[in-house]
Amino acid sequence: MSKISDAFKNGKVFIPFITAGDPDMDTTKKLILEIQDNGADIIELGIPFSDPIAEGEVIQEADIRALASGTRTDKIFDMLEELKDEIKVPLVFMTYANVIFKIGSNHFMKKCSEVGVSGVIVPDIPFEERDEFANDCDEYGIDYIPLVAPTSHERIRDISKKAQGYVYVVSSLGVTGVRQNITTDLGEMTKLVKESTDVPCAIGFGISKPEQASDVCKYADGAIVGSAIVKIIAEHGKNCVPYVGKYVREMKDACK
Repeated sequence: MSKISDAFKNGKVFIPFITAGDPDMDTTKKLILEIQDNGADIIELGIPFSDPIAEGEVIQEADIRALASGTRTDKIFDMLEELKDEIKVPLVFMTYANVIFKIGSNHFMKKCSEVGVSGVIVPDIPFEERDEFANDCDEYGIDYIPLVAPTSHERIRDISKKAQGYVYVVSSLGVTGVRQNITTDLGEMTKLVKESTDVPCAIGFGISKPEQASDVCKYADGAIVGSAIVKIIAEHGKNCVPYVGKYVREMKDACK
């Protein structure tokens, strides 16, 4: 069992997402530790990118702020190197293919292993092209975490069989963002996943309220929240840390 899958052993998990460098790298360092201290089981860290096709307006704007503050992938690795002895929960990069290609897949995964990143999610690489990165992930012990969407249908089984870490179940059609209601048949989606793999699954996209987190945990092994947290960061800027910590604690409690 990988370090990521191991995080699911003690019950339902909460997985918060933040964009590295939003609003700056020093705040990101404080956020990672605050989120960890308030109950996050796994932390997804977005690498800012100029064309994040899976992201809605909230995270797009976070990417713009991060890039404007001078955030670059090598600086994110440097920051995590500084923090690695203090981080006790698994870290997962959410990034795009061009970011990895620019550095080189093998070198990127090697750096991940050196700074304590346990997994990667690459939304713009289809399942059929997973070997672009999966082989290098295997070499360095990095989990290659797949996404399954409401439109994946029977492909959910094929995708899940190759899953590592956890299966990221996309709750809704479209891009990331807060949604008032989630109408997808999450029970059926997670049933297909669980029939195909022993790897845990977590549901993301659109979750923002404690009751939504509680609801999705009836089907899945955990809940993933990004845009709602990024909105708090956008509202409070460098003063966001305690506000994010309070929110993470409330959401973690809802997942139990």
